[in-house]
Amino acid sequence: MSRHLRKRSLILAGHDTSVALEPAFWSVLERILTHQNTTLAQLVTQVDATRAPDQSLASALRVYALEWLQQRDMSDQQKTQS
Repeated sequence: MSRHLRKRSLILAGHDTSVALEPAFWSVLERILTHQNTTLAQLVTQVDATRAPDQSLASALRVYALEWLQQRDMSDQQKTQS
């Protein structure tokens, strides 16, 4: 594993698993957890349930984080234009 990735372990669907992501993505996911008042396990379970079968969990979490940021950015832009 690359030194710039950070690994976190959790239980997903009753099985131990781990996910390695860059610190920037973990930071965004932590913001999401705070905003949605949820736990990492709950968020990962949600993302896991909706990801494509050929998509890795790490990739799905990265896309989820990016899409969340994009939605917030769009929302901020709409507020500014009002």
